[in-house]
Amino acid sequence: MKAEMFKGTGVALITPFHDYGTIDFTSLGKLTMHVIKGGVDFLVALGTTSEAPVLSADEKNAVLNHILEIAEGKVPLIVGIGGNNTQGIVDSLKSTDFEGISGILSVAPYYNKPNQKGLYHHFKSIAAASPVPVILYNVPGRTCSNISAETTLRLANEFSNIVGIKEASGNFGQIMQIIKNRPEGFSVLSGDDAITYPMMTLGADGVISVVANAFPGQFSKMVKLSLKGNYEEARKIHYDLLEIMDVLFEDGNPAGIKAALDAMGIVSNNLRLPLVKANKATYNKIASLVSKLK
Repeated sequence: MKAEMFKGTGVALITPFHDYGTIDFTSLGKLTMHVIKGGVDFLVALGTTSEAPVLSADEKNAVLNHILEIAEGKVPLIVGIGGNNTQGIVDSLKSTDFEGISGILSVAPYYNKPNQKGLYHHFKSIAAASPVPVILYNVPGRTCSNISAETTLRLANEFSNIVGIKEASGNFGQIMQIIKNRPEGFSVLSGDDAITYPMMTLGADGVISVVANAFPGQFSKMVKLSLKGNYEEARKIHYDLLEIMDVLFEDGNPAGIKAALDAMGIVSNNLRLPLVKANKATYNKIASLVSKLK
């Protein structure tokens, strides 16, 4: 499977819930079709934006199967499989049915704070166990562990099925080292909507996006224009979306994007503890921006 599949705009799908806490599969289907029709290039299920840590194993399987059923193979689907227990992830990879799955997104271990040697061997074990391509996910703000450029490049060069990285460190020096020295076919994807445009001017290949849940058409267009080198037109869309991209994270993720989708009438504004809804002032700001961007 070629890494080029993972260029462009991927969307980290949220998980809609009913007021009484169960998964709202009707809204999940509606959202899936909304982003596909909006022109995204691939879907990401069961990432951190999906509230995966508070979903049971049965719920995760049900969410994944429903997205597969709705998407009908129109775009590739990546599934989040990661954590801080290396053997647990390996066991999960061995027991997962990968039919219809194009790759996995695997976040750096959190809380136990491995050093670079530990990170290397963690992802080496995942690469050995995964029957599908692996995209690394570096998000130090959430995990407290940073996959260095050197470790990323070592993994990219040594394991043919490690095909990309979702980079959310915000460290442009690190990001540029990866882009400059990566092997052919290794995708560098932004993990932060607000810096996707500047990353793409430096040679990144796309994004795994939160805001694209709500605005897949506009955001996908910005990414496509950037891939074609039309940075002037892309920059305009970037700045059109910049304010809402910032506001969506004022009360955390996915509280902000769920507020936006609620304001758009796509899903209800429900989260599972320990996450709670965006506060009223933030919701009102988001709703106002949504009305301007529709």
